[in-house]
Amino acid sequence: MSIRPSHMCFSLRKDIFNHKDINCFSFFNNSDILFMIINVYSNNYQSVLKYLQDTEANLYNVLVMASDFNIRNSDWDLSYPFHLIYRNTLIDIADSFDLKLSSPIQQVPTWYSNNANNLNFIIDLIFLCLNFIEVDNHIIFPEL
Repeated sequence: MSIRPSHMCFSLRKDIFNHKDINCFSFFNNSDILFMIINVYSNNYQSVLKYLQDTEANLYNVLVMASDFNIRNSDWDLSYPFHLIYRNTLIDIADSFDLKLSSPIQQVPTWYSNNANNLNFIIDLIFLCLNFIEVDNHIIFPEL
C-alpha cells in the first residue's frame, strides 16, 4: 500500500456540479489539485446524463468516474443485444473528461439486483483517466 495519499487532503466539490446525484471529490496537496474522482448515480430517466451534457465544466484532472449508470448496452453487457442512444451520450461525456471505459480484470456481471423482476436496473461502470498509467483497470467484488 502506498503512503503517498496520506499527504493529501480531499474535499467534496459542489461548486463544480451542483446536482444531488453527483459527488465530485478533489484531492490536493497544499493548494495544488492533484486529481478528482466523480461518483454519479443516474436514474432510469438519465437526468444526470442530461445535466452533464448541458453543463460546462473545465475539469482537467479527473482520474475516475464511476457509477450506477442504469444503461444496458451490448458494449459492456454481452447478454444484451442492443446499443442505446444513452450509451453515446455517456461515452461523449467520458471523452470530454479524457476518460475511457475500463474493463474489469475478471469478467463479472455489471448489474446486481435483489429484485428478480428488475435485473436491468443497476449497471456498474468505471471510467479511468487515459493518461494515468498506474491505474488502467479495475476489479469488481460481487460478494461485497
